[in-house]
Amino acid sequence: MLKKFKDLTEREILALAIQNEEEDGRIFGEFADQLREAYPATAEMFEEMRKEEAAHRDRLFATFRERFGEHIPLIRRENVKGFLQRKPLWLVRPLGVNAARKHAQMMEMEAVRFYQKAADRVSHAGTRELLNKLADEERKHSTTAGELEEKHLTEHARAQEDKSHEKLFVLQIVQPGLAGLIDGSISTLAPIFAAAYATHRTWDAFLVGLAASIGAGISMGFTEALSDDGSLTGRGSPWIRGAATGLMTTAGGMGHTLPFLIKDFRIAMIVALLVVALELATISFIRHKYMDSPFLQVTFQVLIGGVLVLLTGILIGSS
Repeated sequence: MLKKFKDLTEREILALAIQNEEEDGRIFGEFADQLREAYPATAEMFEEMRKEEAAHRDRLFATFRERFGEHIPLIRRENVKGFLQRKPLWLVRPLGVNAARKHAQMMEMEAVRFYQKAADRVSHAGTRELLNKLADEERKHSTTAGELEEKHLTEHARAQEDKSHEKLFVLQIVQPGLAGLIDGSISTLAPIFAAAYATHRTWDAFLVGLAASIGAGISMGFTEALSDDGSLTGRGSPWIRGAATGLMTTAGGMGHTLPFLIKDFRIAMIVALLVVALELATISFIRHKYMDSPFLQVTFQVLIGGVLVLLTGILIGSS
């Protein structure tokens, strides 16, 4: 059963403060460890914040020993009403640098509120003075974090981290999305155009395209999500990657499916072919922009693949 903060004794308040500082220090340490490879400057910032939390903890230890001895009761923030329920962000790999910074700001705000309330509940002069000092220091942490950020995140460091961030974005979002777009845009060409040429009915071709696009999106999404949990490869959340792949697969297929809502077969075919050309150009552009591939080379590769699949569908549908 959760305890109300107003029911805590001074001994329990100090014990809770010690636990909070230990936990916050571990979290900052986890942030530093996880970000060190891709964001070394930000990792150093969190390492200094961890050391500050350790200093706060040691001052609380000294006060507790002086007043209550060596035995510290086990009481954590989750045992007390009023604390924010924190998601275990520090266990997520790979960790987003912006998410880590935002989480740290939330931790600092909560620490300020805790020490303010704790100081109001304590009657012992020395303990109350310590808690008020810690509240002031936690309140200054936002400024301290800014100073640490300015100290560690030099122009060169920021450039390096921005480059790392772009690489992670490509690895975690662009690559899965591009794989889906390629699959949806190319693999669905054959069944859609086969159905169109076999029946010469645009509605039938639309239904085939709708089924193929959604089915391929679901299949590709689950395949991507289940193929790699991201813990070792650093490719990010499997469900985010799966969603990106699935949605882009469906979008790629639906692009040249929607023109078959046009009742006139010839006009529908012309519009669909134009959309196919636009899709292939988009794929070529994305590969050129994010994969550093020569534009003419990737355009030729994508064009050959798309034309072969398109011709396959037309030949099968016309036979």
